[in-house]
Amino acid sequence: MDDHDSGDDPLAGTVELGVELLAHLEHDELSLKEAMDRIETLTRDPAVTREILDTAELRGIIAREDGIVRPTSGQFVSFEADVVTREGEFTCRRCGATLSTGHFVQFDAGEHGPFGSSCIRKVTGRE
Repeated sequence: MDDHDSGDDPLAGTVELGVELLAHLEHDELSLKEAMDRIETLTRDPAVTREILDTAELRGIIAREDGIVRPTSGQFVSFEADVVTREGEFTCRRCGATLSTGHFVQFDAGEHGPFGSSCIRKVTGRE
């Protein structure tokens, strides 16, 4: 799975997208495993995953305790304003399904996707 690119430092771009993803989760709390499921849509590299979690915690985006992650930002993805759909041939970044319509989340750090209609809801915490 390719990591997202951000200028000259793809790792920094992936970390920033991961932090924004965690900041926009619609959960009061989720298990570390569930948080990692979301992060794995960006990277499967354990070091990058740790960097995303550590950076989010240092910035106060999440609180971690006893295997529980609590998003603290209160920001949510607006499906009307922050998600765009495109027709084409895509593979869902979460489940690997073939898609004819891809859903992409627009974050300040970049675009994240494509996802299918149910996976975009799971990744953002709507389901």
